[in-house]
Formats: sequence, C-alpha cells, structure tokens
Amino acid sequence: MIAKNDEVKRSKIWRIVTTVSTIVIIVGVILLLAKLFTTNPLEGEWADEDGSFYMSIMKNGSMVISIPEAEDALSVAVDMKYTLNKDEKTITITPDEAGFQKMADKMGGQYTEEDIRQALSTVITTFDYSVDQEQLTLTEREYGEQLILIKE
Repeated sequence: MIAKNDEVKRSKIWRIVTTVSTIVIIVGVILLLAKLFTTNPLEGEWADEDGSFYMSIMKNGSMVISIPEAEDALSVAVDMKYTLNKDEKTITITPDEAGFQKMADKMGGQYTEEDIRQALSTVITTFDYSVDQEQLTLTEREYGEQLILIKE
C-alpha cells in the first residue's frame, strides 16, 4: 500500500495528486479556449470548384493565389494580403503591388502586370465568408457574386 498504511502520508499524497490534476485540467481548458477563439478559420489550402484558381491562406495576414495555365503547364502565383474580421465574418483581400510586378518579371514578358491584375480582379475585394465543413463560400459584398472553394 501507499505509505504503508500511514494516513498522514496518504492524505498528503492525495492532496498533491488532486492539486496537480486540477492544474493540468485548468491549463488544458485555457489552451483549448485560446485556440478556439484565436485561430483563423480560413487558414489552409483552398481550391475553386472548377479548378480555375487556388488560394493558400497563411495565419500572418498573407495569402498566395495561384492560377494554373493549361497551355504551358505553368501557374501564376501572386502574393496578396488579407484582413479578417471574425465578428462581421468578412475577409478583405488586397493586392501586394510588388507581387504583381515580380510575377510579371518572372513570366518573362508572357504576361504583363496588367494581365495578372485583370486575372485576379475578381478576388481583390471584400467578401462575406462562410465555412461549412470542408467548403468555403465567399460572397462579394457589393454584387453578391459567390466563389465556392473546397479545402485541400
């Protein structure tokens, strides 16, 4: 038996065990609540329903939007910035101006900065977002057009 039938030692051990387990439970609950209320629900890799573009959302306010080109097996990947408002459930996507020029230079004249800007014009705006399991629905606030993305 624990502490050889010494009630005082058993009582002391029991208090230590309950104190340690209580502390572990409290720390676990705090970590769970912090993760629940501070994580980004949109973070991850998303693909358009028809595969016309891919969106990679990082937690630091940056994202990469890739548009695959079927002809040349190339893809245009442009760095963008976003602002997330969890209370209003909105995401505002803004261009990284240097990213357009850098991508145009990388493409070697095949696409101009304006071509890339035009291709991404549908996602440079403010959207209401809704996440339902593995599906992200972005609804443009001004005209109501929807983009449906599937988590990869």
